[in-house]
Amino acid sequence: MASSFEKFQKRRVISSYFSVVLCIFIVLTLLGALGLFVINTDKISGYVKENIPMSVYFKRDATDSITQAFGVRLKNSAYVKASTFVSKEEGAKNNPDIIDPNDATLDENPLPDSYSIYLKSDYVVKQKIKDIEVELRNDPYVGDVVYDNVLVDLANENIAKITYWILIISGVLAVVAMLLINSALRLSIYSHRFTIKTMQMVGATKSFIRRPYVWKGIKLGLIGALLSIIVLIYLVYWLDGEWPALNIWEDWVPTAIVLAGVLLFGIIIATISTFFATQRFLNLRTDDLY
Repeated sequence: MASSFEKFQKRRVISSYFSVVLCIFIVLTLLGALGLFVINTDKISGYVKENIPMSVYFKRDATDSITQAFGVRLKNSAYVKASTFVSKEEGAKNNPDIIDPNDATLDENPLPDSYSIYLKSDYVVKQKIKDIEVELRNDPYVGDVVYDNVLVDLANENIAKITYWILIISGVLAVVAMLLINSALRLSIYSHRFTIKTMQMVGATKSFIRRPYVWKGIKLGLIGALLSIIVLIYLVYWLDGEWPALNIWEDWVPTAIVLAGVLLFGIIIATISTFFATQRFLNLRTDDLY
C-alpha cells in the first residue's frame, strides 16, 4: 500500500512540475513571438512599403534611347529601390483582358512603354511620394504617373496602429504571464505544504527551507524558457525562409536580445513566484494548512 501511495505522490509531483513547465513555455513563447514582431516592425513596414509599385507611362513619341536614359536616371536616384522596364509588347502580354492579341481590328498596340518603380521605404510617405510624382511628371516624355494612394496611407497608418496595439497586448500578456506562472508554481508548492511546516517545526530556518524550492523553481523556469527559445529560433528560421528580404536572421543582435530576455524573464519570474509561494506557507499556522 505504501509503495502504491508513494507512486501516486510521485506521479502527482511530476504532473505538477509538468504543468508549471508547460505554462512557462506557452506564455514565454507568446511573449517572445510578440517581442520578435515589435523589434522587426521597421523591417516589416519597409518590406510592405517597398512592394508598392509606382508606374511611369511614357508618351507615344518617347524613343528607345529616351526610355533607356530614363532607366539610368532611375538607377542613380536616391529614392529608387528597384525598377523594371515594361515595353508595350510586354504590357499587352501581361494584360490580355485589355489587349486581345487576336483582335484583327487593332492596327497597333495602344499601350505605352512604362517603368514599374519600387521606392525605398523611407520615401513611401505621403509628402515625399508626392514630390517624387511631381519630379517625374516634369519630364517632357512622361505621360502619366500612377500609384495606389490609399495603399500608401494604409501602409503608414495601419503599421503604426498595429505596433501600438502589439505593445499594449505585450504589456497585458506580461502581467498575465506573471499571474499564470505564479499560480502554477503556488499549486506546485501547495503539495509540499506539510513538508515545509514539518521542517519548520523541527527547527529549520526559513531560508534553509526555501532554498531547495527556489532552486527547483529556477530549474523549471529555465526548462520552460529553453523550450520556448527552441520554438522561437525555429520560428525565426521559418520566417527568414518565407520572407528572406526581411533578413531577420542576418541581423541577429535584436533576435538575440529577445531570446535572452525570454530566458531571464523565465528564470526571474519563476524565482520570485517560488520565493513568495514558499514564504506564504511558512507564515501559515498549522491549522490553516488544512
